[in-house]
Amino acid sequence: MNLNIDFQEKFELRHIAPDHQETAAMLKTIGVSSLQQLVEQTIPEKIRLQKPLNLPKPESEYDYLKRLKQVSLKNKVFKSHIGKGYYDTITPPVILRNIFENPGWYTQYTPYQAEISQGRLQALLNFQTMVIDLTGMEIANASLLDEGTAAAEAMFMQFSLRKNQQARTFFVSEELFPQTIDILKTRSAPYGIHLEIGNHQTAVLTEDMFGAIVQYPAGDGAVYDYKEFAEKAHAKGIKLTVVADILSLAILTPPGEWGADVVVGNTQRFGIPMGFGGPHAAFFATKEEYKRSIPGRIIGVTIDAAGNYALRMALQTREQHIRRDKATSNICTAQALLAIMAGMYAAYHGQEGLIKIAQRVHGLAVLLSDSLKSLGYKQENEAFFDTLKFELGDLAKPLNGLAINEEINLYYKGSSVSIAIDETTNLEDIKTIIRVFARLKAKTLNDLNIDELKASIKTSIPTELIRTTDFLTHPVFNTHHSEHEMLRYIKSLEAKDLSLCHSMIPLGSCTMKLNATTEMIPVTWNHYSKIHPFAPSDQVGGYMQVIDELNKWLSEITGFSTMSFQPNSGAQGEYAGLMVIRAFHMDRNEGHRNIALIPASAHGTNPASAAMAGMKIVVVKCDENGNIDVEDLRNKAQEHKHDLSCLMVTYPSTHGVFEESIIEICQIIHENGGQVYMDGANMNAQVGLTSPASIGADVCHLNLHKTFCIPHGGGGPGMGPIGVAKHLAPYLPGHPLVDIENGKSIHAVSSAPWGSASILLISHAYIAMMGSEGLTNATRYAILNANYIKSRLETHYPVLYTGSNGRCAHEMILDCRSFKSSGIEVTDIAKRLMDYGFHAPTVSFPVAGTLMVEPTESEPKHELDRFCDALIAIRKEIAAIESGASDRNNNPLKNAPHTAAVVTGSEWNKPYGREQAAFPLTYVAENKFWPSVGRVNDTYGDRTFICSCPPIEDYQEA
Repeated sequence: MNLNIDFQEKFELRHIAPDHQETAAMLKTIGVSSLQQLVEQTIPEKIRLQKPLNLPKPESEYDYLKRLKQVSLKNKVFKSHIGKGYYDTITPPVILRNIFENPGWYTQYTPYQAEISQGRLQALLNFQTMVIDLTGMEIANASLLDEGTAAAEAMFMQFSLRKNQQARTFFVSEELFPQTIDILKTRSAPYGIHLEIGNHQTAVLTEDMFGAIVQYPAGDGAVYDYKEFAEKAHAKGIKLTVVADILSLAILTPPGEWGADVVVGNTQRFGIPMGFGGPHAAFFATKEEYKRSIPGRIIGVTIDAAGNYALRMALQTREQHIRRDKATSNICTAQALLAIMAGMYAAYHGQEGLIKIAQRVHGLAVLLSDSLKSLGYKQENEAFFDTLKFELGDLAKPLNGLAINEEINLYYKGSSVSIAIDETTNLEDIKTIIRVFARLKAKTLNDLNIDELKASIKTSIPTELIRTTDFLTHPVFNTHHSEHEMLRYIKSLEAKDLSLCHSMIPLGSCTMKLNATTEMIPVTWNHYSKIHPFAPSDQVGGYMQVIDELNKWLSEITGFSTMSFQPNSGAQGEYAGLMVIRAFHMDRNEGHRNIALIPASAHGTNPASAAMAGMKIVVVKCDENGNIDVEDLRNKAQEHKHDLSCLMVTYPSTHGVFEESIIEICQIIHENGGQVYMDGANMNAQVGLTSPASIGADVCHLNLHKTFCIPHGGGGPGMGPIGVAKHLAPYLPGHPLVDIENGKSIHAVSSAPWGSASILLISHAYIAMMGSEGLTNATRYAILNANYIKSRLETHYPVLYTGSNGRCAHEMILDCRSFKSSGIEVTDIAKRLMDYGFHAPTVSFPVAGTLMVEPTESEPKHELDRFCDALIAIRKEIAAIESGASDRNNNPLKNAPHTAAVVTGSEWNKPYGREQAAFPLTYVAENKFWPSVGRVNDTYGDRTFICSCPPIEDYQEA
């Protein structure tokens, strides 16, 4: 008999869930005969691609991992002593395995639904507490993107808070890390902020300065006493930002004790791999009086409906949706997963453990300094924590050659060299460095008495700068030091959170699709995770191959000329794209072009990003069908044609529809001298079927954490690389420490040259294993699944917007506003869905009182049916309220979610049964997910604002 052999397993069949039978059944429900017919009814013919994507043939999971392992060997894992904000570290295996490599943690969504997010909210509260304790400040947020952008956020916060509106100068210590200074240059330019870069010891502070920033320890390693500088600044009304090394704060006096107004930095040293630049969680701490101006998110303590201890996001920069262009920041994400890991690192080691690590690092640096002094070298930092600096003159170049032969990377600047010590450095590493320096003077290690030097190690840190205050005193940092305790603690928090491990997360505009295990595995391989972002170019061949391939593939998918991978979030990509447009206009002597046209339906980060790029926002109306009002757009484009910079447009629209006038819209902008920026949030409905270039866009960002499978990680990491047409390519972001050849680059937008490079491996894997046909099918099935849900639900909930053929794109908006007349808010539906085992869709965006649903191609029909059954059952519960059969104020929706404690309690005084409360449909009982707290009390949380771990007595009381 002839064998029908499939010679390669298709990853596409693992990623796309519906099989042939399910597909046929869904098409029948929708009322079309084929996927192709559905696509033709959904995507306008004018913009549909006429040929398949030109991508390599798909690889199997096995073959891909085998190939990528070979590629990884092109990266050379040298011992890195480069420093400059990035250090090798030890991730405790219990944290690596049970958080970083655990889909129960990395597939969670941002904790907007607090009742099913208590685990990660507690972990993020731990992070905030850790930062507050170490910095000596009063309040901290739940992480930012990286150190450089955190410094830029601090500058803008101080600028916004300035009392003297004429003050436009920001003093910048010349000893900040170069990448941070470069980002400050980028962010200051659109606001007309003048950077005064100089020596803090000789600087003349003036009344026209609104803020100042210094590094602690300084960029080359020196530890300065900034107390007098802080006093001088405050005397002039100048607020002081300190960029602090978090590990050093275990033994250095915290900035909050000597006058800092804001403290920012990176928590990468707390167990987060370097990963060629990220992702890493930055921190931002300040005084409580500035809490309403802090960028990002703050986790706060409150109570639930039963009065029990509960957590929620107390402050979040989703205020962009309210304040739009007046928002204080465009940040829409965090680095939650990495912040959680850093907080767990602190909980695992505690105060005593962190002090030991910091003292070991400092002690090895002192030993190295004393040893090299004995060889006749002059160490220039009188006081230091972990970094030494030597002026070598003509010896710098031969030293580099000798160090490379020993597989050691040092940091060279002209004729000087600096050496950074980290947690992974041991005595043998120190001896190797000494041998290299000794060879330069024709000496050997035997010319030193290392044992004698070891016995006489004395700190270089002045007494007044040695920390005397305790930190991490809360029980959470003093209970989990054994691995069993840490494992159980991690698992206890994980059990409180709903993730993709439990059920689909149908969030519109968020694309919560499969994060395949094969895509995730390489991220923790040493040859990717242990690479310093500023390592010499001949040591990073593996990363360069991955980035180059991903550049080509994403350029093909978008139709653009090239990509920049530097932006490390979607909002960062928006900002970078607009800054590239700004540079393009300025280069043509049209710097006056500063008008951004933005549809009224746009995501709130759009106007916030435009304002940060120095643009003035003109809002374009939407018609009754939710589409851009073309005539209003035309009128406003013509009215502002001499000053028009760009249009910001999301496609498919924020309303989940392929607008048929999109080509005309783009032409109108180009005819009036502007550029088209496309927000790539909804790219999952485009790949392989249409593209940003085919609609006429000039630049767009891609949310790799949406369309291209990087997991959301409980609220981050994200990646937002931008693709540009050929005429914009010369302006893509550069970097001060790595040569990126673009021609006329804008300054850096992120700290690392290729952003959070390690997670680019995930998107690389996804595209490589899916191939052209697989990626295109993923888009088709995203459209299929969305339209199937629409067909099942539209007789129960009005679908707000559709295309001309009655189809939605990959998402739809369910209108719940009519239920208000019966006392039911859309929030009640969101909370009730938890009792059915589901995370709510996006609530009240882009239209208040609605649910925006996006199922993704990775969900099978039976999961879509479970979700639809839940919403239909909830609609029946609403109908009972409408008819008077259920009490208007005491019903399953108003009391949702129902916890196990409530349902099994000795008292039950509700007018409906316990079974209806907890097991409203048969399938729920089979695999019940219990919310760990009842409805969170936001009012109480606002009234009693607490954003660090409360005293143990409060836990016991709760």
